[in-house]
Amino acid sequence: MVAPAGAALAHTPLFSCYDNGDGTVLCEAGFSDGSSASGVAVRVLDGAGDAIRETQMDANSEFLFDMPEGDYSVQFDAGEGHRITVPASEIY
Repeated sequence: MVAPAGAALAHTPLFSCYDNGDGTVLCEAGFSDGSSASGVAVRVLDGAGDAIRETQMDANSEFLFDMPEGDYSVQFDAGEGHRITVPASEIY
């Protein structure tokens, strides 16, 4: 069986964030092929889409932060076609 090179290397980003109930949010990430998301850029954006915090996923492919006041979202950015933005309204 032969698959195109792009299909053989394809992986989908996975990104979820959870309200810890203590004023913090935990986000977890990875890829559908089991690859780690350690070192991938992650941003907390305000309601206007401006970055209020920029960092990277840690060695466990996690990011913990203090929940900001007002409207915000969290963006996982592994490059073009691999960006996921989670709005605060979807963080439980």
